[in-house]
Amino acid sequence: MTNDRFYPARPILAASVAVIRDGRILLAARGKPPSEGLFSLPGGMVEVGETLAEAALRELREEVGVQATMIGLIAPVEFIERDGKGHIKHHVVIAAHAARWVSGEPQTGPEAKEIRWVTERDIADLPMTAGLAEILKQVFRLARADSHA
Repeated sequence: MTNDRFYPARPILAASVAVIRDGRILLAARGKPPSEGLFSLPGGMVEVGETLAEAALRELREEVGVQATMIGLIAPVEFIERDGKGHIKHHVVIAAHAARWVSGEPQTGPEAKEIRWVTERDIADLPMTAGLAEILKQVFRLARADSHA
């Protein structure tokens, strides 16, 4: 696989997952650019032959060591960043999913330098990637509805 994350010829397809456990969602501070240091959902690039859901769950295992069962697709998130000359430096389309925690205590690593289980109140002051707040609101609504079922 070629590394065309910077100045790509076309948008890159990625998948992420909001893992729900006891009314909290797992977030990880990104350990690498783009958006290094900002909290986001575990995720990464979709590999050839993988479904979006498979990619999201694989990335979750690889990045933080957590197993989950998929609830479903939440929404797409588009990340487009231009450099100082106006050229497209990053263009990633991320399929954000929701899942239920099954096992594993999250571990930090090269791609997740800090990990937090957050409540809806916690996210107000958290430095996050663009578009994440809206995704989290949707997942928290889903988690509340699920707990009443």
